[in-house]
Amino acid sequence: MRYSEMLVPVHDFIPLSVEAEHVEWSKVQFQTKENLVPYDIMLPVPEDSVQVRDLLDKLAVLKLNEGLGTTMGCTGPRCVVIVRNGLTILDLIVNEIQTLNAKYKCDVPLLLMNSANTHEETQEILKGYKGVEILAHVLNQFPHSVVEVAMRLPCDGDSGKDGGCPSGHSDVFSVLMNSGILDELLSKGKEFVFVANIDNMGATVDLKILNHLVNNKIDYCMEVIPKTADVEGGALISHEGNDPVPDDPVRFVPLHLISVNEFKLIEIFKNFCTSNLWINLNAIKRLVQEDAPINAIWSFVPRSRLLPVEASSDLLLVQSDLYTLSDGLLTRNSARENPANPAIELGPEFKKFADFSRRFDSIPSILELDSLKVDGDVWFGSGVTLKGNITINAKSGVKMEIPDGAVLQDKNINGPEDM
Repeated sequence: MRYSEMLVPVHDFIPLSVEAEHVEWSKVQFQTKENLVPYDIMLPVPEDSVQVRDLLDKLAVLKLNEGLGTTMGCTGPRCVVIVRNGLTILDLIVNEIQTLNAKYKCDVPLLLMNSANTHEETQEILKGYKGVEILAHVLNQFPHSVVEVAMRLPCDGDSGKDGGCPSGHSDVFSVLMNSGILDELLSKGKEFVFVANIDNMGATVDLKILNHLVNNKIDYCMEVIPKTADVEGGALISHEGNDPVPDDPVRFVPLHLISVNEFKLIEIFKNFCTSNLWINLNAIKRLVQEDAPINAIWSFVPRSRLLPVEASSDLLLVQSDLYTLSDGLLTRNSARENPANPAIELGPEFKKFADFSRRFDSIPSILELDSLKVDGDVWFGSGVTLKGNITINAKSGVKMEIPDGAVLQDKNINGPEDM
């Protein structure tokens, strides 16, 4: 794999929501098993704490902190959304690295790649953290796309908040090089950087993956999971001999090749990229300077490695008894027998973080929940338990209250009489 094959600027394509002609599947090649390394066969984590410390001293963690919390009615960066116990997304990330540094007496730095919209506020927040080195930098921007006419609008080099779209994964390598951060990390003995979206609470430091990469001299690893009906992220395919690139399908395949509905087809797209990447820093230098080939793998990882907090339905998951919180890590409750998380769909009344919070006296128990769909003016009392498949639909103009201590299982609720 070469740099020119991996990094395709997002503005070279337009969103998948545009109607597209059908893909020529004869030109598409899916990644073979030889490219994929199952998580279970990776080398185990060393038991000796000194060896673990030596591993961690080779690592830097990079989080893409581009997005705002506007989808949940928040005015600042998404990283300041409160996830659990009064702690924000950024709090949990910093807590994890603080714990690693203290436990193993190592020095894992945190790199934040911000957008023009998130940088200033994030910089102020960072002043309150101790016990971890945090470097912040602003990503480059690309021109906006106009979906209706399939064209790009120039940003005239404007780096301000209205200058364009942040570049995301597609420009991380060049930003690390051009900012001097990469050389600074190398001078401190760092060898690998773990790259992930800041709102993915499952993207924690995984010593098993790091150990495997170090011992097998792997330059690049993309974490993948079996695909469901996801429409964001990416799938591992090649088209007419071009290798895949490390982000979403809008960067894999040009507009005329794919549509959203096609990407949802599990029988076609079997693997799904979590956007969690592990990259050798020296390989980044070779890629950018020489466009040289690198040793790359795709690793099947547990689906728990993808736990985004992008909407109120995600908050219900991570705040429930389905997860426990310790040292910045959200760990799935082993008492749940179903390996998949419940499918949760909350209506617009729950969209904003403030509305979501006030509609629950306490977060329901969902250990045995398979699916939940809520529409209308619905309020939950304390100590509610949800099991199986639940649909709650409040009629227009009617306030529906789920009473304290209610246990609902496989219910279709349209009024109090259905409880």
